Amino acid sequence: MTPKITVFGEMLWDMLPSGKQPGGAPMNVAIHLKNFGMNPAFISRVGDDDLGVELMDYLNNQDFNADFIQTGITHLTGIVKVNLTDKTEVTYKIVQPVAWDYIMVTPENKQLVKDSDVFVYGTLSVRSQQSRDTLFELLKDAKLKVFDVNIRPPHLDRATTEYLLEQADIVKVNEHELNTVCTWFGIQPEVETQMKFLYERFNLKLVCVTLGADGAVVLSSDGFHSQGGYEVEVQDTIGSGDSFLAMFLKEYVCGSSIPTALKKACAVGALVASYSGATPVIAEKEIADFLTNNQTNHV
Repeated sequence: MTPKITVFGEMLWDMLPSGKQPGGAPMNVAIHLKNFGMNPAFISRVGDDDLGVELMDYLNNQDFNADFIQTGITHLTGIVKVNLTDKTEVTYKIVQPVAWDYIMVTPENKQLVKDSDVFVYGTLSVRSQQSRDTLFELLKDAKLKVFDVNIRPPHLDRATTEYLLEQADIVKVNEHELNTVCTWFGIQPEVETQMKFLYERFNLKLVCVTLGADGAVVLSSDGFHSQGGYEVEVQDTIGSGDSFLAMFLKEYVCGSSIPTALKKACAVGALVASYSGATPVIAEKEIADFLTNNQTNHV
């Protein structure tokens, strides 16, 4: 049986210089999971407006499970203004409040989470009281809980982030976010030291740190696993981390070894960065060919 994955959080439009594109880290993760052959469910909320209709049409056209996406009449569909001045360090201005700040608990989404093998959640969706309360309620029913730390200043609250870490089984974080969190505890900025601190402090099954062009590192019960990065011509890095997480999770929950999952995830993250936008479709053959052509990049 294919493991059942549910993703919770924001869905929105990234407003790029070239025009708008569907976005939001949780939605990106869910779409990539779908593209990689999984059938994720996604809990979110859009507005009853043209942008909301367009987002839903976008998902429906991909045969995506949108049954748990709510529509509100009070708040508009989310947008984010994206600054691509530095292609490798994209910055965002996130409009507030919007529809995904008001995701509601329902009997249906509670049952969905109970029935799921994996529950993925992030940081940004807890910036508002309503969506935060909903997430906290759903976490009570979740099995394997995957926390995608996705810090977007000024939308950051230490106490809430710590609570979400305490709930997690698996944490995925980039090196800058790792340093931000560990600075709260006075932990020195050395990646493996910080990873070990998080792993032990929050009793985690696995910590995964992405290092941009330098690849990624995972800490699990059998120690550290490292994978170097793959060189590509970068268009933008929007969605690279989300595609990494989707591929890593898909491989991990389907029984692949951590080194195998890491290698494929790093390859996908690099390939997505070579395209514009967050959710290009990356076929298995493209991944396999890419890895074949980059066999000198070893652990």
